[in-house]
Amino acid sequence: MKHIRIVALILCACFVPVAWGQQPACKGCNNWNEFHRPNMHRWNLYENVLNVNNVGNLKPKWQYRIGLGSTSSSPTVVNGVVYVGALDGTVYALDASTGVKRWSYKTGGRVDSSPAVAYGVVYVGSYDYNLYALDANTGAKLWSVHTGWLVDDSPSVVNGVVYFGSGDGYVYAVSARSGRLLWRTPNPGGLLAVNSSPAVENGVLYVGDGGCVFALDASTGALLWCLGAAYPISSPAVANGVVYIMDIGGPFYAIEASTGNLLWSYNVWGDSSPAVANGVVYIGSRDQNVYAFNASSGAKLWSYQTGAGMDASPAVANGVVYVNSFDGNLYALDASSGAKLWSYHTGEYLGDSLTSPVVADGVVYAPSADGRIWAFGLN
Repeated sequence: MKHIRIVALILCACFVPVAWGQQPACKGCNNWNEFHRPNMHRWNLYENVLNVNNVGNLKPKWQYRIGLGSTSSSPTVVNGVVYVGALDGTVYALDASTGVKRWSYKTGGRVDSSPAVAYGVVYVGSYDYNLYALDANTGAKLWSVHTGWLVDDSPSVVNGVVYFGSGDGYVYAVSARSGRLLWRTPNPGGLLAVNSSPAVENGVLYVGDGGCVFALDASTGALLWCLGAAYPISSPAVANGVVYIMDIGGPFYAIEASTGNLLWSYNVWGDSSPAVANGVVYIGSRDQNVYAFNASSGAKLWSYQTGAGMDASPAVANGVVYVNSFDGNLYALDASSGAKLWSYHTGEYLGDSLTSPVVADGVVYAPSADGRIWAFGLN
């Protein structure tokens, strides 16, 4: 048992102990803890290995098959472990260096939800109507919360609270420790499902779904504002007082976070959640283009055309934008110019949702449409 304890100490060495309900301070590590990352930007500002000069040298490190098709579950990477959900309802924990399976847990339904990892716990939704809390080291079930319908998007964990939406039309806030319900609020847009991953900043929860982009008080669930929309909405990103979100039928919105007032929009469409870095918003579109916009003005800076549309969300790290396309390729683009730096064909699109890559510690982790998880590194 000694060697197990030593490994555990090494894995946690980048954190300092804190009380339950407070996220530990990161000491040089660049975990991708949840779909948005805790900064709600899909931007890993700690990545310092991969850059515009060497990303063209990426090679496959490993691949692991999690099923026969892709779900919408994007991986999370925490302390050397990759967590991801699968079409058959299984949640996997894989060694980030080798791809070897550490554990798996079978839920009662498909897992499209991207896991969120905090306090040594994996929080993930399932089509069996439950949100699960699993021990991050062993996969043992700690608790679950039953809702009235599918939980198919990704939870956000902030200050000891897990926030998530359900197909029953409610946004939930539950205790991260016990799963106890703190509050639940119905979708004010009037359409039933809430399939958007909430973004949380400065005590406010931002959610988008059919009929409405809305803001809730994170402590009470009280509605602060609602901006009407015609179609289902992607998961939002929040940066510098602005909510960025895509209407599946178009357009792409920039909304003032404090008031819900529309600041600017651009006529692109799809289900891609934006990434925000260094004053630029990046988005994939079903018109086959990756776009970069000035975050303040909405001016288009560049676009890059892939071979098919995109519902996957970009990930940004150290001057590079990574995105999956329905053409079966994972792309790395120069964040400043949109120039293609690298691509790799990971698998043919088989008719299901396309998932989003993440970047941590010099490795790009990307699910493919044929049911595999890939890891790409320089060596």
